[in-house]
Amino acid sequence: MTSLPSQSQPAGYRVEDADIAEAVKALYSDGIIGRKAAFSPEWVRDLDADIMAAFSEARTRPHGAVGRGPNRWYVEIHPEALRGFVELAGHPWVQAVSEAVLGPDYRIVEVGFDIPFPGAMMQPWHRDFAIPPETRGGRRLSSLAFNITTVDTTEEMGPFEIAPGTQFDDSPDFEHGMFPPSSHYPRYEQLAVRKYPQIGDISARSALTIHRGRPNRSEQRRPVLVLGVDAPDATNSIQHDLSVTKAYWQTLPDSVRRHLDCPIVDELKPISQKHLIEGLVMGQA
Repeated sequence: MTSLPSQSQPAGYRVEDADIAEAVKALYSDGIIGRKAAFSPEWVRDLDADIMAAFSEARTRPHGAVGRGPNRWYVEIHPEALRGFVELAGHPWVQAVSEAVLGPDYRIVEVGFDIPFPGAMMQPWHRDFAIPPETRGGRRLSSLAFNITTVDTTEEMGPFEIAPGTQFDDSPDFEHGMFPPSSHYPRYEQLAVRKYPQIGDISARSALTIHRGRPNRSEQRRPVLVLGVDAPDATNSIQHDLSVTKAYWQTLPDSVRRHLDCPIVDELKPISQKHLIEGLVMGQA
């Protein structure tokens, strides 16, 4: 399987069947997989500008951004807010991994971003939502989160930290099904791996894999884009509120349109954030 040329991808970029097999294996074992240099630096620069413009707008209205801890914010946006949405949703690796894990009728249900600013604090270990029945009973992953950094991540910025292999952890003492008790922390500390993605990299992960954001002790922000993808029977879309205009819908290629699960409207309305994770607020800034 080879990718089509795109200005969003570095010259010579290719995706092979073996790459997808490796990704599926990693997602079911570690719960995360990275892909180096999937996008060009120019494409990422535009992404960063669009994220910061959307953040500035979201902060001007109630519920436009939600706190994920001090100096850390999450914002959901409509696809049209990103100049590179088609290149992202249509990226060969994104599409092939989504189809291999979630099936040919996977659905894009979330476009958003998380920004830890200087002073962002350590998050508690958590997953992004409670483990669903198909994962608990059948050990089947029914959702993926693709992440793209817009900066070269360093230790001082507070890298994303994940405990590989914990996507299937299931215990009644998880608060809200998401927050393990502190008695589980020693195991997560032992498993913990910090990730240092660079400009152009992308990762795919199960949002069920236990993870946390570390303190940002630098003087730089660390924006991370999130593309949330569901299997047809998953229910994460109820936490999100994507829409596209009729005019934008007409510009989308069929390969993207068939996976975009959202209303088609005459005019976009600002998104009031639904995906509030109470356990991460921690005295939000």
